[in-house]
Amino acid sequence: MYNKTVMDHFRNPRNVGVIEDADGVGEVGNPLCGDMMTIYLKIKKDHIADIKFQTFGCGSAIAVSSMLTEIAKGKSVAEAKRITNKDVAQALEGLPKNKLHCSNLGADALQMALKNYEDRKCGIVRPELKRKDEHEHTHGEKCYCPYCDVELDEGTQFCEACQSDLAEAH
Repeated sequence: MYNKTVMDHFRNPRNVGVIEDADGVGEVGNPLCGDMMTIYLKIKKDHIADIKFQTFGCGSAIAVSSMLTEIAKGKSVAEAKRITNKDVAQALEGLPKNKLHCSNLGADALQMALKNYEDRKCGIVRPELKRKDEHEHTHGEKCYCPYCDVELDEGTQFCEACQSDLAEAH
């Protein structure tokens, strides 16, 4: 069951949208479970002057994205780097255990956007990582949780990161 804070951020999400000339962009998620988040940053004088998000996913994913933007807005880059998934879940006054992985996605998207900002500032262009969305792999290839995108050992039946049973999905 969702609490009032989560429901408020789901029903009335803050900072939804795209920043066309963003200084940093971070995208995370897994199309297999349906949660995809993109965070856009506008940085002025080493502070997050504006932050927007686009999220495709469940109510928890939307609430996490909304709360994350509220927490990060106005913070210095250094302060924003210290925002964790626990901070987001705590600000939302808790999430159901099976939805905690959504707070990981939000914090990860922010950290990726900050890294993208720093890379751009230094003139570093990193190649976009590509991997298959299908959960098929041959022996020896990397495997990822279909719910939280954490790297797993081949044959893993339970994801410790998001507490998901992977017997059917894996």
